[in-house]
Amino acid sequence: MWPGPAAVLLDMDGTLVDTEGSWWQAVASVAGRPLTAADAPFVHGRTIEDVAGYLGDPGLTGCLTGAFAQRVERDLTVVPGAPELLAGLAATGIPTALVSASPRSIVDLVLPRLGHAFDLVLANEDTRRGKPWPDPYLEAARRLGAPPSRCVAIEDSPAGIAAARAAGCRVLVASPEAGLPPLDRIL
Repeated sequence: MWPGPAAVLLDMDGTLVDTEGSWWQAVASVAGRPLTAADAPFVHGRTIEDVAGYLGDPGLTGCLTGAFAQRVERDLTVVPGAPELLAGLAATGIPTALVSASPRSIVDLVLPRLGHAFDLVLANEDTRRGKPWPDPYLEAARRLGAPPSRCVAIEDSPAGIAAARAAGCRVLVASPEAGLPPLDRIL
């Protein structure tokens, strides 16, 4: 029988905040071409380093970060249900971690808008390998002292879902359109 989560690990982009459109626009602007559905597996939920490599120039990470940061500063939408879910988690005392594939500079732009004191915040720089590798979720569980099998990860991207599953977490899939699951579904 499931005793409930020892920790809840939440993705940021596309899960708590609707930044996927801004990321898509930033990548297209740096790539100098419109992106298509064929680009999605190499862009959606991937690290900036992965996307720079996909575009053929690892040196583009700074340009991608800057283009994304400008858009996040200008237009950031919190996903429906995020404030309520975060408030509910805070009330239960269940530890929470933000587990993002974004660099720390982007995470730091978003955190004040979420209004939640996460017990742990992991950005892309905090693990050797990012999503879709399990490293970010394994590290979050380790730092929180929670077995991955007792962690619930909330994710939106194929790369993030793969990372959380590979780490052994229970995964709930969210999307900016559908919003976040209610607290009772997590418990």
